[in-house]
Amino acid sequence: MGLLERLRKEWFILGIVLVIAVARLEPAVGVKGGPLKPEVTITYIAVSAIFFNSGLSLKTEELTSALMHVKLHLFVQIFTLVFFPTAIWLFLQLLSITPINEWLLKGLQTVGCMPPPVSSAVILTKAVGGNEGIVITPLLLLLFLGSSSSVPFTSIFSQLFMTVVVPLIIGQIVRRYIKDWLERKKPPFGAISSCVLLMIIYTTFCDTFANPNIDLDKFSLIIIVFIIFSVQMSFMFLTFLFSTRNNSSFTPADTVAIIFCSTHKSLTLGIPMLKIVFAGYEYLSLISVPLLIYHPAQILLGSLLVPTIKSWMVSRQKALKLTRQPKAPVKV
Repeated sequence: MGLLERLRKEWFILGIVLVIAVARLEPAVGVKGGPLKPEVTITYIAVSAIFFNSGLSLKTEELTSALMHVKLHLFVQIFTLVFFPTAIWLFLQLLSITPINEWLLKGLQTVGCMPPPVSSAVILTKAVGGNEGIVITPLLLLLFLGSSSSVPFTSIFSQLFMTVVVPLIIGQIVRRYIKDWLERKKPPFGAISSCVLLMIIYTTFCDTFANPNIDLDKFSLIIIVFIIFSVQMSFMFLTFLFSTRNNSSFTPADTVAIIFCSTHKSLTLGIPMLKIVFAGYEYLSLISVPLLIYHPAQILLGSLLVPTIKSWMVSRQKALKLTRQPKAPVKV
């Protein structure tokens, strides 16, 4: 793959770097109360647009079919909603006595609370040839970290409902009427959501760079990057061990889905959710940093592991097929 093709494929990651750089150069444009009016355009319009777009792109018939894999979904939900955030929380109790930036540590906890994304876990699962499993539970943020003191719980839940649930439902309703047109034209749903997400990231970092009291030390950042890669590798290995036990009854394709969907985290849902739950936090951008690192890290690790996992799955499927074939009768 040539350099230009690689850059075109990873345009979103490059976009994250670019918008953060632009925010650093001219933060006044995207700050609260600035020309872009992010308190309205981002908090309400942009977030609603992302989930309306998700509602349009979500194929209900495929989701219904996927839900038939009850045991697989139960495994993914327990690992994603219980084991992952709890393990991170316990780990952070140890890290809290270190000099690592406390807001980056809070950001690690938000990573643990995120659900798997449609954009990377499903694509990597399909690249190998496995099944899909998607779980969404953003409200774990409130359980492990609480919310900003300036925003009451009732306001958070109402805003979650109006900017996430309602647009998603409306998108699904609209899809029913224009389904054939969507299937023919195949609009770039992913690219649209990614562009809106870049605007959200831009305004978040504008607030950071406009605040002279916020400082991020390089030591903490390097340690966080190392922790994120270590956590991903460890959890992928754990899910592989759990799902390939003799009594697990998971197929090789199920194992692939479990590895990716249990360990990958959603940036598309995560950044808008952090904007809502932590509204008023001056350190919101620092809390967002681990999730911004986790996203390219999971794509990089996933891409590197796809050939190995695919090879394992094919060989495993062949081995299972041979063991299930009836033995030829012995001639006397």
